[in-house]
Amino acid sequence: MGRKRALLVGINYPGTKAELKGCHNDVARMRRCLVDRFGFDDAAIRVLDDADPAAPQPTGANIRRDLARLVADARPGDFLFFHYSGHGTRLPAETGQDDDTGYDECIVPSDMNLITDQDFTELVQKVPDGCLFTIVSDSCHSGGLLDKAKEQIGHSTRLNKAQQGKREERSDSGSGSGFRSFLKQTARDVLESQGVHIPHRSRQESSNDDSEAEEPSVTDGHVKNRSLPLSTFIEMLKEQTGKDDIEVGSIRMTLFSIFGDDASPKIKKFMKVMLEKLKQGQHGGVVGFVGALAQELLKAKLQGKQEDLKPAMEQEVHSVEEVYAGTTARVPSNGVLISGCQTDQTSADATTAKGLSYGALSNAIQAILGEKNRKVTNKELVLKARELLSKQGYKQQPGLYCSDKHTEVAFIC
Repeated sequence: MGRKRALLVGINYPGTKAELKGCHNDVARMRRCLVDRFGFDDAAIRVLDDADPAAPQPTGANIRRDLARLVADARPGDFLFFHYSGHGTRLPAETGQDDDTGYDECIVPSDMNLITDQDFTELVQKVPDGCLFTIVSDSCHSGGLLDKAKEQIGHSTRLNKAQQGKREERSDSGSGSGFRSFLKQTARDVLESQGVHIPHRSRQESSNDDSEAEEPSVTDGHVKNRSLPLSTFIEMLKEQTGKDDIEVGSIRMTLFSIFGDDASPKIKKFMKVMLEKLKQGQHGGVVGFVGALAQELLKAKLQGKQEDLKPAMEQEVHSVEEVYAGTTARVPSNGVLISGCQTDQTSADATTAKGLSYGALSNAIQAILGEKNRKVTNKELVLKARELLSKQGYKQQPGLYCSDKHTEVAFIC
């Protein structure tokens, strides 16, 4: 019989502008569930959270390292499980290319060292045949975390780059990147992340707009969404690093400058492409687009300070399209993603009138498993979670992304 191994990550971001309440509880409940219901050995479950400052923190490097170990040791017949409760965010395109119009969906570690959708997709590609890797992401914009996986349950809100680009052009004639639309959504996200609900247009009206994220509503409690607006993300990054020159348009370069080799592989590849552009003298639009940080890195390169750039220059990149927002990775065949919502929605972090806090999806999963004395398939779990959340007044729609053969297999194992 195969081994059962898990990594559980819960981040509440205590004392910050982005503080959540339910993520630690989500992880604690899932750990008990893995042991009591699914027969996991407690020693085979790794937990990273920010409850104890003295313990290993859920930083980008630590999460990425533990995920890599989980997959590297996998054998056919094994069951791997990753649960994430915390903030999600979306990075807009930053290459300056006219046809780079998508987003990178990301989870937000405690140190802001983002982990992208392509990172997850490439990780699952390494899972050996006969081994199943199940991912539950109770975070905003989580429907795209295992990009290129087939959408089995969802409302097909994920747009391809061409569709998204056309829609942004319609909403912002005269602006090729739809920047005003992006700023409008960022402002909405800032308010809604603080629990201030901004009414949206009807579904029919919003069919031509990519801002369908709605603030969930529950009775007799407080609800905050798990979306981290870029403006808040940048403020927190400034506070952690002491850098004041961080801005939209240079986020990926900033992350590489701060985290170096510990940055996302996707971000390191992005840096290689941008540095090669600068090296080749393609300054037109590039330096102006990414700002002062790009000029600083260019100066370092010209002065021969190669060591800091080595993690980027060692990356294998075949074309600029590989670093576009979104992912060009191959379809992962041995992974299952259960998302808290669709790519353009938010997931709820709820606190009841009695003070119990949890993620809406995580709570729904525990409720469904608690009432079933038999195995529950991935498809059944997500459909029932959608039904339960709708009855509770939430607007988010959990999704299932996997190959056809994994829709009817038992959740986790």
